[in-house]
Amino acid sequence: MTSSPSSDQVSQGIQQVNLRLILVSGKTHEFQFSPNDSAADIAKHVYENWPTDWDDEKVSTHSILRLIYQGRFLHGNVTLGALQLPVGKTTVMHLVARENLPEPNSQGQRKSGKTEESNCCVLL
Repeated sequence: MTSSPSSDQVSQGIQQVNLRLILVSGKTHEFQFSPNDSAADIAKHVYENWPTDWDDEKVSTHSILRLIYQGRFLHGNVTLGALQLPVGKTTVMHLVARENLPEPNSQGQRKSGKTEESNCCVLL
């Protein structure tokens, strides 16, 4: 995981995933990572290389930083490659400070407890 690919990485053809991270305040910063980097790796790297224009929003530890991609919190072990993010292109994710991940979607839990009931509408 690096802020920019080294000359060795470029010469070896190692592709990087460009991430534009957005804070709740709307501030953004771009980073580059390997497809093998996990959400936990990214959170640690961002914390250790916190942008100066984000100083007023710095958190106490990297362990509370969470990534949100397509409306879902990413668990720490999920890699960028597993998300099939395009290398060489910019992908946008939100970065938030949160102690715990939210509980699974309650709608999904409700469905599993239902009997054979239809969720259809009747149109007249």
